[in-house]
Parts: sequence; C-alpha cells; structure tokens
Amino acid sequence: MELVVNQKHYRIEVHPDRMLLWVLRNDLELTGTKYGCGEGQCGACTVLVDGAPVRSCLARASTAAGKEITTIEGLAQNGKLHPLQEAFIQADAMQCGYCTPGMIVSGAALLKKTPQPSDAEIRRAMEGNVCRCGTYPRIVAAVRMASRQSTQRTANGGPHA
Repeated sequence: MELVVNQKHYRIEVHPDRMLLWVLRNDLELTGTKYGCGEGQCGACTVLVDGAPVRSCLARASTAAGKEITTIEGLAQNGKLHPLQEAFIQADAMQCGYCTPGMIVSGAALLKKTPQPSDAEIRRAMEGNVCRCGTYPRIVAAVRMASRQSTQRTANGGPHA
C-alpha cells in the first residue's frame, strides 16, 4: 500500500486492517502520534487525513491510502514550528506532554478551517482530546494566541498559517 505522510510517499507492506497508529509509529517510526486509550476517546492519536482530524487508533491503514496524512511531525515546515506549536510553548499549555501532539493537531485543523475561532469554537473542536493534567485553560489560550498571531502575520503581508 502507498501512504503519503507529511508530504512524503511511503510504499509499505502491511495488512490493510492494521491500525494507522501502528503503521505510523512502528513501521514509519513517526512516534509523535501517541497511543492513549485505543478506543478513540482520548485524542492522543489524532492525525489529519486530508485535513480532517482522525483518531488513528481507530482508522485502518487502508482507509488512509492515497490520502494526505499529517502527523505532529509534519506540522513544522522548513525547520520552523507551526504557529500553534509555538503558541503551546509560549502559553505553557502542557505539563506531561502526552496529549500535546493530539491537541496541537486538532487545534491546527480548527485554525485552518476557522482562522478566528471563538473560545466556544475552540472548546468544541478540542472536546475529544483529554488532558489528564488539566491544562485546558492554557490550551484554549494557546489556540487563541496562534489565531491572533496568524491574523497579525496576514495583516502584515506574511503567509497565513
């Protein structure tokens, strides 16, 4: 099967029913995507498939074949962190960090779809992501911060994140 992950093409031999999470982590060694609950409830395994957040612990690899898959590793471009990755650092939006990749991937999908989300829209988009450390207020603040920074870059003639 052929997968496109973080804009790179991979040809791999795996059972089509194998979960995308295990293909990413074990076969492609992209370990930023985390295994949490294995039931799609915690969001630690979230990746983007054609721009939409998907729980990779529930998605069969065959369903992602031929689609654009983006993991936390693929959000950074040209050695520069994604604005939301930067905002998570600035807002200190993590403690243990285990949920952070899924949170950032989900937040990046929201910002791409809704560049100026309200706090309610941010909370709604992040609902399926669980943070055991309880940093939810800082996570919302980080998404809001990345949204403002993106608006400022666009207003100054820079690229939109």
